[in-house]
Amino acid sequence: MNVSHNGRTASFTAGVDLPSGTGPFPAVVVLGGLGADTATIKAAGAAVISYDPLAVGREGTPRTNKQGAFYTLYGTSSGTGLLAAWAWGVSRIIDVIEQSGGSVLRADATGVTGCSRYGKGAFVVGAFDQRIALTMPIESGSGGVAAFRSVPGEGGAQPLSSTYSEQPWLGDAFGSFTGSPARLPVDTHSVVGMIAPRGLFIMDNPHIDWLAARSASVGALGGAEVYKALGAGGNITYWSAVQDGTHCATRSEWRTPLQQSIQRFLLNTGSYTGSMRIASNKSGNLAEWRDWTTPTLPDGGTDTTAPSTPGAPAASAVTATGATLTWAASTDQGGSGLAGYDVHHEQGATDPRLGQSTTDSITLTGLTANTRYQVYVRARDGAGNLSASSPAVTFTTTGTGGDTSPPTAPTGLSASATTATGTTLTWTAATDDDGVTGYDILRATGTAFTQIDTSPTTTYTDTGLTPNTTYRYQVRARDAAGNTSPVSNTAQLTTQPGTSTGTCTATGTVQTQWSTGYGVQPLTITNPSTVTITGWTVTFTLPAGHTLAGSWNGTVTTNGQTVTIRNVAHNGTIAAGASNSSAGFQVNRPSGNTSTPSGYTCA
Repeated sequence: MNVSHNGRTASFTAGVDLPSGTGPFPAVVVLGGLGADTATIKAAGAAVISYDPLAVGREGTPRTNKQGAFYTLYGTSSGTGLLAAWAWGVSRIIDVIEQSGGSVLRADATGVTGCSRYGKGAFVVGAFDQRIALTMPIESGSGGVAAFRSVPGEGGAQPLSSTYSEQPWLGDAFGSFTGSPARLPVDTHSVVGMIAPRGLFIMDNPHIDWLAARSASVGALGGAEVYKALGAGGNITYWSAVQDGTHCATRSEWRTPLQQSIQRFLLNTGSYTGSMRIASNKSGNLAEWRDWTTPTLPDGGTDTTAPSTPGAPAASAVTATGATLTWAASTDQGGSGLAGYDVHHEQGATDPRLGQSTTDSITLTGLTANTRYQVYVRARDGAGNLSASSPAVTFTTTGTGGDTSPPTAPTGLSASATTATGTTLTWTAATDDDGVTGYDILRATGTAFTQIDTSPTTTYTDTGLTPNTTYRYQVRARDAAGNTSPVSNTAQLTTQPGTSTGTCTATGTVQTQWSTGYGVQPLTITNPSTVTITGWTVTFTLPAGHTLAGSWNGTVTTNGQTVTIRNVAHNGTIAAGASNSSAGFQVNRPSGNTSTPSGYTCA
């Protein structure tokens, strides 16, 4: 993402991991990578967008000198807190999706999630960008979903003064309210109301007092009244009744409602209805806090009747990549007015939406040549009610004409001459009846391969790599007609360790503790030298009986109680005199043992 404002420019990146199947896909933006059940997200049919909020708003900085892409544009002394800056970054990601043409990701079906500090961020993202169809904060704690007015009275909860001072998450103006939240003109139920009536799935942990789950239930229950007033009470879920008390764990209790929420709000399939599953030991009482009653809104909240079923669509003007559909119009039957139609491709467990229309016709684009489509239509009214599915129409897109035979797959892909920042790939040529015109170069550092370049020959040199990082490569052939071959075998390599002429230091900050564990965030790497370093390795010792439970933004190995964390691709380079605070980790420990790691070294 490259952004310009008033003559200033800033940039940051995000990664995309696609699910199996044929796109375009909905997507869930994962803030920080901590605690999100990405396997379930992908299994539900959504892509995962990995977003590092610290590149946009960095932690560990004073309020008078905030850093990151947002503050590069709007000033290091901006009163805007990190949570709002992180939300700005997600909005820019959606801008890019909207501009990309919709062939891979759908701009009208984006969700957001994150845990702990990133749960606070996800909550704010959903409130500030109406394009977010599903918001899923996890264990967001004080400064997140937890009702500000309730936090001071909840034993063991992180105080608002601590939340404000720990990191510049909240805006500077919040400082005057930390000791007197009753003076605030709003509370977190108002933020929930900003998300309504869109999908909201709040996940919480009742086992760690610091996370203020009782106050979070108050915020959720208050916000749920807004959903009820809008006639969308089934669009909100709050779930803290869980067995595992580990902070930011992937929990089995949330797996099914997570998948069903994605299917309903991002794929527009299924009929999942939200509910309140509040742990008995952290159940808040909304009646203690509200002095208002839930209104019945005249323009919403009463229409629960779906429109009539549209007529069977008819297909015309079918080409290799498009088709025009028309159908008999639906009628509104509940008083909120007919809002439009959703057009779906019927293909099994999930039926992706191909497009939307406000009239009784649509011209579809971006279809795949020589492909059979079975398409149906559903009507929507102003209250969000969906009609039954129309009868389906079946049509097959035409061929591209001429050559439709792909080349054979390249073979024998291998890497050689690998250095700290580059490698050379070679492979055996593919064959094609009309001749191979070039090769696509695919690369992955995680599970998803992304095309990075092309080559007209059977060799390619990749440069600008990160030291001490594992990369995987594939290649595929193309012919003159645009047909592509299956991918080659996978070649895997690890770049050499970088040669650093500087030094570094490491400091671990214990952010959160509970009886059986704690989280260290951030693990701050500082470069005190006068030259840039291009990689770092931190080593430290866990106390006896402590075990590593998870980590983020670092590659981890353990040997007994010794833990080694190395940089990943996006956080290895640190300028002279600068710091990076993106890495962190979580530890399990015997109950009552308050020891923490020691002996941090950095090289």
